[in-house]
Amino acid sequence: MTPIFYDTHAHLDFPDFASDLPDVLARAQAAGIAKIISIGTDLESSRRAIALAERFPSVFAAVGWHPAHAGSAPADLRPALRQLAVHPKVVAIGEIGLDYHRPPPDPGGLAPYKAKQAELFRQQMEVAAELGLNCVIHQRDSFADTLAQMQPFAGKLRGVFHCFSESAERLGQVLALGSLVSYTGILTFKNAANVRESLAATPLDQFMLETDCPFLAPVPWRGKRCEPAYVSEISRLAAEVKKCSLEELSAATAATARHFFPKL
Repeated sequence: MTPIFYDTHAHLDFPDFASDLPDVLARAQAAGIAKIISIGTDLESSRRAIALAERFPSVFAAVGWHPAHAGSAPADLRPALRQLAVHPKVVAIGEIGLDYHRPPPDPGGLAPYKAKQAELFRQQMEVAAELGLNCVIHQRDSFADTLAQMQPFAGKLRGVFHCFSESAERLGQVLALGSLVSYTGILTFKNAANVRESLAATPLDQFMLETDCPFLAPVPWRGKRCEPAYVSEISRLAAEVKKCSLEELSAATAATARHFFPKL
């Protein structure tokens, strides 16, 4: 029997899947990927994720506004986000966080750019805490600030640091906050020994698996469009690193996901 896994972070609403989504989902099911969370990146994307969740039984949604698009966010996102987040198939607020990877070219614009992201992040965590939802966290070149902003919400919500590729030391800081991590196809990349080291240091019940599709396809599909079925390839490598069976990995990661996303 095929072990069951979840893809806890996918972007099924992206145009990459517009022409063949039913086939993509059929391949996922055949590969044992029982549930998929489609992640919002702004209000429109979040609405599309909900529409997909309504259409396909295996699909769930997270709603949120990605920090890289903070410049176009409304001054107060909370009312619109709240309205979406109460949907029965919305399992989390996300993806939210901080991203300093591509700051604006004008150096004078850096402080307001960071301030806008911080305000957007705080508003979304407020909605999450109010509705009893956890958060899908995106952080890029902003690890310390992301942790600092989450600190006041410790005990009110937890985050999953998606696409985790930080050191084992930083992993410890995430877990100390009561949050979790999630690993992608990067695990299979030849030059990602540090990510495998972090996974080796992660307790079996403190992480989830994801594709972040259509990005980050694992080996042997690296460079091509990623899709949820490829969690099966990621899980094989993860089981090797954790020195456990696929069945043990399936039981642990599925239980962690159901605990973290109770509406799943």
